[in-house]
Amino acid sequence: MRVSTTSPFAPFCDGSGQNVGLYTSAEVEPQLAINPRNASNMVGVWQQDRWGNGSAQGIVAGITFDGGTTWQQRPMPFSHCGGGTVLNGGDYVRVSDPWVTFGADGIVYQAALSSTGGSFQLGSVNAIVASRSVDGGLTWSNPATLISDGGAFFNDKNAITADPTDARFVYATWDRLPAGGDSGPSYFARSADRALSWEPARLIYDAGTSGQTLNNQIVVLTDGTLVNFFTQLDVGANRLVTASIGIVRSTDKGVTWSTRIKIADVTSVGTRDPENGTRVRDGSNLGSIAAGAANSMSVVWQDARGNGGLHDDILYAKSTDGGSTWSAPVRINADASVPSFTPTVAVRADGVVGVTYYDFRSNTTNPATLLTDYWLTRSTDGITWREVRAAAAFDLSIAPIANGLFLGDYQALGTIGNVFVPFFAQTSNGDISNRTDVYSIVARNGSVASAESGVPVKMTGEVTKPVAAKPARKYRAEPATEIGNEPALRKAAHDNTIRVMETRVPGWNARRLREANANP
Repeated sequence: MRVSTTSPFAPFCDGSGQNVGLYTSAEVEPQLAINPRNASNMVGVWQQDRWGNGSAQGIVAGITFDGGTTWQQRPMPFSHCGGGTVLNGGDYVRVSDPWVTFGADGIVYQAALSSTGGSFQLGSVNAIVASRSVDGGLTWSNPATLISDGGAFFNDKNAITADPTDARFVYATWDRLPAGGDSGPSYFARSADRALSWEPARLIYDAGTSGQTLNNQIVVLTDGTLVNFFTQLDVGANRLVTASIGIVRSTDKGVTWSTRIKIADVTSVGTRDPENGTRVRDGSNLGSIAAGAANSMSVVWQDARGNGGLHDDILYAKSTDGGSTWSAPVRINADASVPSFTPTVAVRADGVVGVTYYDFRSNTTNPATLLTDYWLTRSTDGITWREVRAAAAFDLSIAPIANGLFLGDYQALGTIGNVFVPFFAQTSNGDISNRTDVYSIVARNGSVASAESGVPVKMTGEVTKPVAAKPARKYRAEPATEIGNEPALRKAAHDNTIRVMETRVPGWNARRLREANANP
């Protein structure tokens, strides 16, 4: 089901005067939340009209009250194009990193990164902003500013989480990078009154002067414990930049936090077109976490440890004790011969774990195209998995170019009871005036629901052809090889980490890391 439509924004409406590098009607980086009081009410958010050199013209929210058959669009006042002004708190040129969450009482909250000017540039400003809706996403409050910085700092990769165990609490988290590039701690803001007000933002985890965090995300366990999941980047003993994923926990609604618990090392080399080497901007050095029953958690990420750095696979690990201990990583992508990237994990009410990801199984040797599939795989035990194709092969080569072919740093996967709901971006059928759209699929028992029914789905007057249903493919997870001391893989992962950071944060100062590498 196509969720997005043509852009509601006029080209170059941001007031910056820039008139090149805009991908009008390109929607990327979607997130999804489902109303726990009414599963027919879902809210998806995405970047609208992506710029090639960073962020988008605006954020658009898509709202459905019939389970996804029809959607309404609402531009968010997080930027000028979305209606942001000095008076309403949205006086920014661009916006990125949309995230959305429903509270237990049906209030929905949204957060984003708004900015004007280049990162770390004199006169620039960047802020984490948030808004709430009490009518299922149809109308939204003016943006609340959780933090605002000038050129001395850059706030990045925000997420927002409503507490399912106490509807009063809403949490936001992100990393805050200094211009000197010497650290990047995890920052946190909390509301205790359903986002009518927010407490001052504060540091909750410091990676030290030789490290920084990235991709902070909070999940809430069944006993109410908060878990902040993130990637940590460090300069290792061998003077290479290393990455690892881990968590910190809070048992008092975010007042105090534990020391870090490491989950696993990350050795991602990133994704490229196998034929022409074009870079794909994927989920490298990011990851996804989901909470399940009885204080369990599942995490997934990209990693090349199993093949000596040829390409990334999808690795999975789980905890059954609230994050104190974690299982050894296993590879869960079905085809280990092709690159797999940008995984998202969710856990259904019956405990089944689902993971979506892209791969190049359908690609050909034609250098003019990059055929890409989107998969949903599921497991009851983390060992045996069953996968189905969530979307027919599409040509990734026409995606917006934003330091690589770009569909988003992340995609979304929701659940309704014992049903998975993938929510993702893919390219159109060769239409460069509308390169990408956001889609939603309801999947039951490992198959695509619309394909099972065989009935095309109508959406605002158009008919979309459902994916042909095929039996789920069954396979077993494979142990992920220990990284050990593999210099070539470590160096490839180091190089990719530098690329990821310089892509994510233009102006990011890797001088210290490079100097450490050059002068051991």
